[in-house]
Parts: sequence; C-alpha cells; structure tokens
Amino acid sequence: MLKPRLLCYLVLVLVSLSASNSRVGATELESEIAILSKQLLDSARNENFFGWLKKVRRRLHEYPELSFQEYETSQLIRSELDSIGVHYNWPVAKTGLIASIGSGGPPFFSLRADMDALPIQELVEWEHKSKVSGKMHACGHDAHVTMLLGAAKLLNDRRTELKGTINLVFQPGEEGHAGAYHMLQESNVDKLQAIFGLHVWPDLPTGTIGSKPGPLLAGSSRFSAVIQGIGGHAAAPHETRDPTLAAALSILALQQIVSRETDPLEARVVTVTFMEGGKTGNVIPETVRFGGTYRSATLEGLLFLQQRIKEVIEAQAAVHRCTSVVEFMMGSIKYYPPTINDEGLYGHAKRMGEILLGESKVQEVSMTMAAEDFSFFSQKMPAAFFFVGIKNETLNSDKPLHSPEFVLDEDVLPIGAALHAIVAISYLDDHAVKAL
Repeated sequence: MLKPRLLCYLVLVLVSLSASNSRVGATELESEIAILSKQLLDSARNENFFGWLKKVRRRLHEYPELSFQEYETSQLIRSELDSIGVHYNWPVAKTGLIASIGSGGPPFFSLRADMDALPIQELVEWEHKSKVSGKMHACGHDAHVTMLLGAAKLLNDRRTELKGTINLVFQPGEEGHAGAYHMLQESNVDKLQAIFGLHVWPDLPTGTIGSKPGPLLAGSSRFSAVIQGIGGHAAAPHETRDPTLAAALSILALQQIVSRETDPLEARVVTVTFMEGGKTGNVIPETVRFGGTYRSATLEGLLFLQQRIKEVIEAQAAVHRCTSVVEFMMGSIKYYPPTINDEGLYGHAKRMGEILLGESKVQEVSMTMAAEDFSFFSQKMPAAFFFVGIKNETLNSDKPLHSPEFVLDEDVLPIGAALHAIVAISYLDDHAVKAL
C-alpha cells in the first residue's frame, strides 16, 4: 500500500504530465490550424479562383433583386452548387436555400449569407453597374453570396476530412422583411446548432475584420401614423381641425422619449423619416401621415419605445381635437431583435481571424444602432456576426452602406471565403473532440 505522501506525489506528477500533454496537443492543433488557414487563403487568392469570385459577384451586381424576389440570384447559386456537386434544399422561405457539406451528421455548424438588393438607383459608373433601373446591391449582399459560394468550394475540396456537417444558408429578404425569421420557420433548427455570418463594412480597411462579444447591433422596428382632422380653407383655420399642426407637434414630442425618458447611458433611437399631407398651398388637409423607425439595444427597450410612440401620438392628436391611428406593421414587417454575439463563438471566430489575417487585423468595434435580421438566428442558437473591411480610398470604397455611390473592394472576396471556411472547419474539429 502506498504511503499518503508518495500517493500525493504520484498524483501531482500525473496532473503535471497531463497538463504538459494538453499544452503540446493545443500547440500542435494551433499549428495545424495556422497551416490550414494559409492554405485556404492562398487557394482563395489563386488567380483562377479569385477570377471566378469576381465573375460571380459582378453577375450578381448587374442583376439585383429585391426581398423575396431573388429568383435569378437563387438560380445562379444553385447552378454554382450543382457544378461542384454540393447538395441543397430549395426553396426555403420562397427563394432561399440551405446547402450542406460533410458527413451529414453532428456536430452541425452553419454559415449565412443574405441575397437581396435595395430599391436604390446606382450612381457609380463602371463596367458592371446595375442593369436594373431603380435597384442596386448597395449593402454588399452580392459580395456575401459570393464569399459563401467561395467557402462552399473550399469546403467541398475537403469534404471527406470534415468532422461533421457544415450548412450554407443563403437567405432572402434581409432588407426589412425578416427573411431569417421565415427561414427558421421552414428549416430544421436542430441542424443549425450554431451559426456565423459576415457583413462587408466600409469603416474598416480591407484586410481587417471587427466585432465584439454581446450586443453588436440594435433591435429595430418601424411605425406609421395617420392623424385625421377636418380640412378647410387656410384663411379660416378656426373652422378646421388641423392635422398638420397635430402631426408636427407629435413629431417634436416623439424626440423627448429619448432625450427625457431614457437613461442617457442606454442606447435608443426614435427617428421620423417621412411626412405626407396636403398638396395645395391654401388648403388645410383632412389627414396627415408620417412614420419612421425606433431602435434599442434591448428587446425591453424596443417594447417601451413602441408603447410610448403610440401614447404620444394619440395624446397630441386628442389635444388638437383630431383622431389618430398608429400602426407598427407587425404583419408585413417584423421587428428585428438586437443582434447579440455568443461570447464563446465570438471568441472562436476572433481567434480564427487572428490566425488567418494576423492579430493586428482583428479589431473590437463599438455597438452600432444599425439592425440586421441575423438577430433571429442569435435568438435561437449560439451566433457570431463579424464585419469584414472593404475600405480602400484609392477605389472610393469608403462610401456608407445603402448609398447610391457604394463601391466594393473585391479584394475582400477571398478573405471572406477563407474566413468562413476556417471558422467552420475548426468549429467541427473542436466539437468533434469534445464529443469523444
């Protein structure tokens, strides 16, 4: 029988050896990931591969399609997946599709790209300018689709080595129509156990990425109001009930919800974006319609703003002897919850970005009050959303998203494809090991 002191010594030795072996194993794994990352990025930057990426992106850019109208976009994606032999389910949420690469079994990991364009007339004159009047990929979704197709090629080349299944989620209807919500309603959520997404970002230089743990993007919704009065001649306002005055004072009062009813340390926004009334210079109209958006860093804040917007408009209308109807368009346009990065998955993606691009190329960014329907995924599963830089002043690719002068630095395409691939492959490796 071993003496207690000797037994303790042996236990300490075994623990020390185990820790040493773990460090060696971790170092070896890190080295393998670094080699694989370089291989993926080199492959994506290969002249033929990069040329194909640019060709796909330019084709998408020339023929933009609005939310849930992405028929040609979906056809192009399916054709490219067919050409490399990747299986997919289609349609999902009308025009979307979900492809899969790997064993078909767990662990599962998902990569997402949105597909839709915006009702904006492109003002940039170049060879591949939008050929569809009044429509433009002004938010970079053409690049998102291209990067995910690039990742599909990189992953499919390594499909027999994948330790699980990678889902490629090509999602319609991000621009105000909650396509992610509808995809979740129609897909097998059990096979979307974690998800990663990228968005091009003109505030970050090309070759860099950025994100943060926890809340990254605001929750957002929209409202509209109609104030009904009694119209009449502008020379006799006392004989009318002027809805223009009631609307104007409602708009002013709405600004006080943030400035006087919200903790200054809490991020909230109420913005009126349109107002429609009469068109005659000497006639007070019967009705005035206005509306806009409200945003918050929390779901609770979003619901509070909704309640107060309704109360303020109804009260101002009543003060001026008018009536009002306030709508939040929950049927046609769902509210977007805040986008919240899972800390563990954020850390994983951040580390892969550092290995792929270098630690100095990965930044922690501030939360922004922009909104994204990727938030619906983040409500259901661990999710990480990252910005990938496209800022290159020599190309004028520093214009804001949703601008008719938006320009993309196509050097981002191989970076996004390789980042998608290494985040997914390493996630499967990590979770396959944990399952043993």
